[in-house]
Amino acid sequence: MLRHAARRLVSTRYAAAAAGGRSRALSTAAVPAEPSDDSAFVEAWKKVAPNIEPPTTPMSIMQPRPPTPAAIPSKLTVNFVLPYKSEIANKEVDMVIIPATTGQMGVLPGHVSTIAELKPGVLSVHEGNDTTKYFVSSGFAFVHANSIADIVAVEAVPLDHIDPALVQQGLAEFNAKLGSASTDLEKAEAQIGVDVHSALNAALTG
Repeated sequence: MLRHAARRLVSTRYAAAAAGGRSRALSTAAVPAEPSDDSAFVEAWKKVAPNIEPPTTPMSIMQPRPPTPAAIPSKLTVNFVLPYKSEIANKEVDMVIIPATTGQMGVLPGHVSTIAELKPGVLSVHEGNDTTKYFVSSGFAFVHANSIADIVAVEAVPLDHIDPALVQQGLAEFNAKLGSASTDLEKAEAQIGVDVHSALNAALTG
């Protein structure tokens, strides 16, 4: 049943694209900027509730992404934000290396569109001969086709601001808690502490 449903969805999608005379652009072709308003939602809303003004959606306050150029740019534009501040805003760099859950992921200009979940580890920003390193706890990285990378972390700190002695102390404390934990909750909390402090220790000694 699921296989037949997927086939119908695919055939419907391609039929709609053919009817509109549109096809998916190749990665080497220029792609126009996306509109900032959610016109499809507004049209659907008016059909259901024509006498009520449609609510504001997040797309209505978002700035549209610039068009994807046909040629790969020489720089990668990076935005790195935390819940309480913006660490990097619209900065052009050569490369970023992201601690993804699937492994270290290098992002260069022209990288394919990707969404990656972050794990505790080192995020490094490379700009010429300079490299800035941050330790991030978790989060997501959104790599767009127009060579813009948006990185959102729950917590991050420059690597050179971390005290190795406190990391060793915290790792020992959480290992002790993990050994003495009696409930699943205590074990989970202790294991998270061990994982984070182990990643911190590896970042400082690696």
